[in-house]
Amino acid sequence: MLLALQVIGWAVGVPLEVLIIAALLRGHYRRYPFVFLYSLGNFFTTIIDISTYAAYFAGVPGFKQIRVWWYWRNEGVMQVLTYAVVISLIYHATKNLASRRLVRVGLVSGAVLFASISFLRHYGAQLPLSTWMTSWTRDLSFCSTILDLALWAMLIGSREKDKRLLLLSGSLGIQFTSDAIGEAIRSISSSPGVMAGNVLMLIANLVVPYIWWRTFRQPPTKAERYAK
Repeated sequence: MLLALQVIGWAVGVPLEVLIIAALLRGHYRRYPFVFLYSLGNFFTTIIDISTYAAYFAGVPGFKQIRVWWYWRNEGVMQVLTYAVVISLIYHATKNLASRRLVRVGLVSGAVLFASISFLRHYGAQLPLSTWMTSWTRDLSFCSTILDLALWAMLIGSREKDKRLLLLSGSLGIQFTSDAIGEAIRSISSSPGVMAGNVLMLIANLVVPYIWWRTFRQPPTKAERYAK
């Protein structure tokens, strides 16, 4: 059943990822470069996941370890890109602040410092990859969630509503919330509960890229092309 859910996710998710990349290439990638990098990373890590899973289930010798190796590296890459996307969206949201340069420098510096300190705290050359990567990606995910909440509050309180930023921030909030609830259900439940958590996370993983595609489906306006 788990494999069937995974296949459904790939069958729907990969075309959506391609549509998002195609939409961003119509001009949005200039204003949202980190969203574009995230979309590319999501596409390529998904292709790697499909390849390693296929080799593993085909019984190719040694691919169990290779699948685990790639899983954690893909997870690390995507958590870093998610973190960068949230920071970049806050960067856009501060464009009307009088002290935006100071806020932006402090934001980027603080974000890099937090990620670096967390990495140095958890990394251990002698530890299994899954041990320290779990802790580090958990810290990045938690910080991304808090920053996305702050971004959402900032956008809601702004006089000028940026619909794209609102949709992107809201969809990330859906992703973070669904992942947290799904993981909680899986950790405290028996097999039916685990499956429910997996289904919830799968739905979120399909809803969010759909929202992103809808967000970028229309080409950027002239004002957006020249916005800082």
